[in-house]
Amino acid sequence: MNRFLKRANSRVSFGSAATLLFVVTLAGQFLGFLRTRLVSANWNTTAEIGSTDAFFAAFQIPDFFYYTIAAGALGVAFMPILAERLQAGDKKNLWAITSSLLNLMAIAMAVVAVILIIFAEPLIHTLYPKLPEANLAEAVLMLRLISFNPLFFTLAGILWSAQQTFGRFFFYAIGPLIYNAAIIGSIYLFKDNIGIVGLGIGALVGAVLQLVTAWFGLAGLKFKYSPVIVFKNHDFRHILRQLPPRALDQGIDQVNTIVELNRANNLKLGSISNYSYAVTLMNVPIMLLGSSIATAAFPRLNDRLAQGRPDLFRRDFLHILRIMIWLLMPVCVVAYFARGYLARLIFGNLAPEVALIFGFLVVAIFFRSIYAMISRYFYSHKDTVTPLLVSILAIGLNIYLAFTLAKADSYGVSGLALAQSIVAATEVGVLFIVMVYRDPKLIDRYFWGGIFKIVAVTGFTLMASFVMISLLPLTAGDRGFMTLVTKLGLITAVTMVVHILVSWVFGLEEVRPIIDKTKRIILGTIKIQ
Repeated sequence: MNRFLKRANSRVSFGSAATLLFVVTLAGQFLGFLRTRLVSANWNTTAEIGSTDAFFAAFQIPDFFYYTIAAGALGVAFMPILAERLQAGDKKNLWAITSSLLNLMAIAMAVVAVILIIFAEPLIHTLYPKLPEANLAEAVLMLRLISFNPLFFTLAGILWSAQQTFGRFFFYAIGPLIYNAAIIGSIYLFKDNIGIVGLGIGALVGAVLQLVTAWFGLAGLKFKYSPVIVFKNHDFRHILRQLPPRALDQGIDQVNTIVELNRANNLKLGSISNYSYAVTLMNVPIMLLGSSIATAAFPRLNDRLAQGRPDLFRRDFLHILRIMIWLLMPVCVVAYFARGYLARLIFGNLAPEVALIFGFLVVAIFFRSIYAMISRYFYSHKDTVTPLLVSILAIGLNIYLAFTLAKADSYGVSGLALAQSIVAATEVGVLFIVMVYRDPKLIDRYFWGGIFKIVAVTGFTLMASFVMISLLPLTAGDRGFMTLVTKLGLITAVTMVVHILVSWVFGLEEVRPIIDKTKRIILGTIKIQ
């Protein structure tokens, strides 16, 4: 056991951390897909569609409070300070700050849990008034069951942020696996007795297990918990000053989601579920390529600034940003052209509606992923205000577009997806302009030259995907798992191979590790004893 803990908690490089997060996030997203597939498969009749609407509606409210009050503490406002303390060798102060934040957030989120339990019914009735009465009751009960989840998520998130500061990502990576597995288990346990409400029990158990996993991940770090809140601590007060803008930033995003679901609720029954399914599909590449890479890079960027090396910060930031863009391009191409295959494979009978919505979300995949990295530029500089101001602009634009585009006589529920893509592009564009204005030395000709090459390569990638879709079209009879997986796999494989080979021809540095590894495998020799 000690050997296992030592290995799991050992400090890893950026590449190893990114790989770990990618692999485990991929497994987590697979479980998330399986969970969503099972929900849509087990509650897919006309009479049951309202239950899935209730499920998504109930889960969004605790998320709103979690992101608004606590999420800002879990990384961007917290980790730069911890990085400075770790760089200075001041672990005593590091753990004092961590304990204070744990205690303060525990009190705040416990109050939120009580409020959610008491006011669950009026909250659901106010936000989703067009849910059928039976489904309103289901949503209220599920909301009460998961009312303490924000508390468990918050405590786990603080502990994981401390671990990431030390360069340790293992327990953070496996947390979502445990959460999704618990919900999947609840589907089988409760489907035939208490129905969809049982998913609330599964989510509650999953949240508790996440916290246990996070606490277990502190083994070997010599964490010293203190049951006090040290308001006199200068660093802790600095974190508290950083929290409001970051919390508002996250809260605005959640307001955005609630507005979207409210607009979907004003359309036909099932619109909340279909839109939520499409967003779930969208979040997979964002989590894999956006969040995983940015999360792995954040401690490294913080270290560069803590060392007083802005030159190395710029170099690492641009290098990682280019890698992210290079990876996202073929993913977005495949996501758009193969959206029908993906939707049918995962959502079955709901595929046409989900695929239509997802098509409008492809642009959002790219820019939401890029936002994860660009926002880290500001957070590493301890600036949480600028992203907040840009988010306020974004939410205003999104609400306007949601009410304008998401109408039955306009784009319907797909209007919400179109609005999200427009807003995501706008938000990244504004932040990029501010970033370059503040740091004119950041972007150089070499970076722009690389981006131009990536765009040129993507043209060939797009043509390859289009040809494969033409050769392997999705027909009405394509229903079997093997048929869909085979076609989707071939389309994806050919598209990615073309992207890699053309990138190599164009001399892109991002492809060199892949080509070098391939050469070693193919041309390498085996030493015979």
